[in-house]
Amino acid sequence: MTRLEFSIAWRYLRSRRGSRLLSLISVIAIGGVLVGVSALIVIMGVMNGLQHDLREKILVGSADIQVLPYGAGLRLSNWRSVRDKVRASKGITAAAPFVQTQGVISNLAGFTTGAAVVGIEPEGTPGANVTSIRSHAILGDFRFVRDSVKLPGAVLGKILAAKLDAFPGDTVVLLGFGTMEMNASTGAIIPRADSMVVSGVFETQMYEYDNNYLYLDLKTAQHFAGLGEDVTGIEAQTIDRWQAPAIAESLRASLDAPVRAQDWQEQNRSLFSALQLEKLGMGVILGLIVVVAAFNIVGTLTMIVADKTREIGILRAMGMPAKSIRRIFLMQGILVGAVGTGGGLILGMVVSTLLERYRLIALDPSVYFIDHLPVISEPFDVLAIVVASMAIATLATLYPAAQAAKMYPVDAIRHD
Repeated sequence: MTRLEFSIAWRYLRSRRGSRLLSLISVIAIGGVLVGVSALIVIMGVMNGLQHDLREKILVGSADIQVLPYGAGLRLSNWRSVRDKVRASKGITAAAPFVQTQGVISNLAGFTTGAAVVGIEPEGTPGANVTSIRSHAILGDFRFVRDSVKLPGAVLGKILAAKLDAFPGDTVVLLGFGTMEMNASTGAIIPRADSMVVSGVFETQMYEYDNNYLYLDLKTAQHFAGLGEDVTGIEAQTIDRWQAPAIAESLRASLDAPVRAQDWQEQNRSLFSALQLEKLGMGVILGLIVVVAAFNIVGTLTMIVADKTREIGILRAMGMPAKSIRRIFLMQGILVGAVGTGGGLILGMVVSTLLERYRLIALDPSVYFIDHLPVISEPFDVLAIVVASMAIATLATLYPAAQAAKMYPVDAIRHD
């Protein structure tokens, strides 16, 4: 590309009458690319942010790998030997037993609500920190004890504690069906009722945990669920979360007991698969905006070729080769694509930053699990969008450039 060719390309994009401003059709073509690129960057950032935020919040209380038993009872009897084998496995940094069941919790005023009951080892137990839930305590802690109170302790989610108006030191009643009894005279089923003291409150900022979850000491949870000395399974932490599927596969092959190992992606497969599919669908739909902008570029350059036919003929008659004419119109398309892509990149990154920093779009956490629209712009996604936009803009110039280069000087000069 010579300086003369670039100068002619820039002149053809400008409006007439000596103005240095771009012509209206050039602005429209640039605007189409700008809108498409900025929309793609923002939407891809939103989808990445949703995946990242949901993943981080889910893994606050969900381990990288869970080792669960087979069978209808879903109770692991020889859990100590299984735990030791899991701890000794390559890639595992910590492993601990857990109990998971359902219950109904009531305050002393009579308000009752359902709760997901989880039993874990108390804070300070060696090797028990498999998840980060213990670090999210905002009142009390996860030792499951309350000074001068003999009742077993319970740690409630912040929203659950607010609904029950039960905070550290208050007593709650937990109803469960793990050790149901039958009334001899009436034949009615009587659920188990245990009084407990609230020893702590945690907040994860994920509605599902904060609204429904209640944590107990492992032994208390075993007794409440009617498991005796058994547990629901073993949860394990890995050296790298993204290696969890391979480590889980290795555990399945190495453990002799009738158990199965599930990594965090498998545990939440439906949610993450839906998010991935939604990201792909939104990318394809918004990518069509860039394709529409490419057709706009084709139309713009075709109009310029038609408008500048006589000038093209004069240039050819003066000795300018066909390849130079082709490069002039290629440069026009590339300029439109570059300006539009650059503007879209800047606009998209600015909007993404504002959305994330100031949390401009609030969400209902009871519906979406999170309280605002998160945005994380991945460098690879941004680069792919920029490259794809420039490639589409360049391809859009091929037909008009070829048509301009094929003109015969005499026919072009005679064009009216």
